[in-house]
Amino acid sequence: MIARRLGILGGTFDPIHCGHVDAALAAETALGLTETLAVVSHIPPHRTQPVASAFHRFAMVALVVSGRPRWRASDLELQTMEPSYTSSTLDRLRGAGYLPTELFFILGADAFAEIESWKDYPSIFDRAHFAVVSRPGFRATDLPRRLPALASRMIAVSHVAVASGSTSIFLIDAPTANVSATAIRQRRATGQSIEGLVPRLVQEHIDRHGLYVNSPQDANAPGVRANPAAGRLHGKD
Repeated sequence: MIARRLGILGGTFDPIHCGHVDAALAAETALGLTETLAVVSHIPPHRTQPVASAFHRFAMVALVVSGRPRWRASDLELQTMEPSYTSSTLDRLRGAGYLPTELFFILGADAFAEIESWKDYPSIFDRAHFAVVSRPGFRATDLPRRLPALASRMIAVSHVAVASGSTSIFLIDAPTANVSATAIRQRRATGQSIEGLVPRLVQEHIDRHGLYVNSPQDANAPGVRANPAAGRLHGKD
């Protein structure tokens, strides 16, 4: 019997972009994930509220997973009006019958560098494995130096990792697109192309529904950037 390995990619996905997809694919390959769940957040506790509606954000995620039989879009966090804390989502999955060692929470190395500010730190590491993927300019394998208190729990992955009986922090150095949702919204607001920054079906959805064309908070930002700080993968906590 093949052990369950559920990857969890969470975020506002405003919109979901190629960096998200790259990170999920890297984790899937490195950790042998049997399924990947893209969880659309409802109320990010430490970020501005999403520009696109929950309907459109979920629809874009559903389009991305439609061609991948082992990926699913999840409205788990959209079903509640509570802030979308990762620890609460992991608790709900545990209530659905998953063991902590069957869960692999996927996020970018830049977002993980701020993990000490997350709700239920450090006990959150007992709720799931963490799969931390490099972002442009921010290598996952640099994290032991940045977060020495967690270094003993970190495992650099150079091939398909075999999870132990306890939860770990897997560090995955892999290329991910240098793009951010902020830069995408800004480009749309200023009439620039977003081709190649988001999957094709997502771009078609954005164009069809006229999303992000009137987004003053992004249009007034400094020049278009696609840097790792602006493009944190799952920075909602």
